[in-house]
Amino acid sequence: MLALVISGLIVGIATGWVLQRGRYCMNTAFRDVIFINDYNLFKAYLLCLIIVTIGANFLEDIGQIEELRRQAFSPIANIVGGYIFGLGIVLAGGCGSGIWYKIGEGQFNAWVTILGFVIGIYATKNGILSPVYNFLRSFTVWQTPDGLKALSDEQVIELWDKGVDVVPPTLYSFIGVNKWIVIGVLTVIALPFIFRGGVQKPQKGYSWPLTGVLLGLVVTLAWWASEKWGGGARGVSYTGPTQELFKFILTGDTPTWGAMLVLGTPIGAWLSAKGLKEFKLKAPSAEELLRVFVGGLIMGFGASVGGGCNVGHGITGFSTLALASVVATIFIILGNWTMVYFLFIKPMKDMDI
Repeated sequence: MLALVISGLIVGIATGWVLQRGRYCMNTAFRDVIFINDYNLFKAYLLCLIIVTIGANFLEDIGQIEELRRQAFSPIANIVGGYIFGLGIVLAGGCGSGIWYKIGEGQFNAWVTILGFVIGIYATKNGILSPVYNFLRSFTVWQTPDGLKALSDEQVIELWDKGVDVVPPTLYSFIGVNKWIVIGVLTVIALPFIFRGGVQKPQKGYSWPLTGVLLGLVVTLAWWASEKWGGGARGVSYTGPTQELFKFILTGDTPTWGAMLVLGTPIGAWLSAKGLKEFKLKAPSAEELLRVFVGGLIMGFGASVGGGCNVGHGITGFSTLALASVVATIFIILGNWTMVYFLFIKPMKDMDI
């Protein structure tokens, strides 16, 4: 238990430090692509993703990780949940990891967003919205020796009992090639885009390439550390672990490795912000607090239904090449772009008219 707590906190502190130093929030990374035509944080995201994908799968192949945790493909839930989560992060002004590290910078609105996030998660998984959650998550697709098949949980267990190889579908199993071929192709496609153009060194903090590299290494470390001390490889995520952290705080339930990672994130961000002299308590207007609270509620619902957040799907899950995470990530981005258009771009166009 001591190793679980300490290792989770250390990885969380490292994550928060890198996020704050790099001003890295995936809401901003996706938003800036269409809002101000700035690709720097999106390039950092792709660079991080390449490193984690190579690192995590290498650790799995050499036996340092018994098996990467891949989600079953719930197409309706992954699409609907991912899209709604993408809408929510724009209203909230931060993604799942972003709202946690911004607490370390002294932003009160991040606390309000997390409150909405937690309520949204509990209401969806255990409360009034659970029938919607159960319905959307009931349709799952699995990879079988005969191809992709829609199976209920009972059918999956029955096939497992018979010794049939039924696993969550991945991008490479769907195509029917070795996973390293897919990783190689995606890397070759992404690298020219990532390194196109120059790199402007920021006055403070990390440049986007350094942020991408360090975040990729930290998330890879999280895969290994969670396997060694956390009871199973789970990497970095913020939806389930946020619920686990609040359950630990409110009920005294046994702490999980993920909960300690979440707890460590604002600590690392605070240490970084203090070092850069950027920590400052900020209290926004009541109107903004209401907006970010609603955004947090939407995030909680979307992440629960979709099976993960921007990091849980967009980095950690995507690195496993699970079809669920690939699809959910695409729709998180589409949801983000939709809300950016209606919240920022369209009003600006209307003003020009």
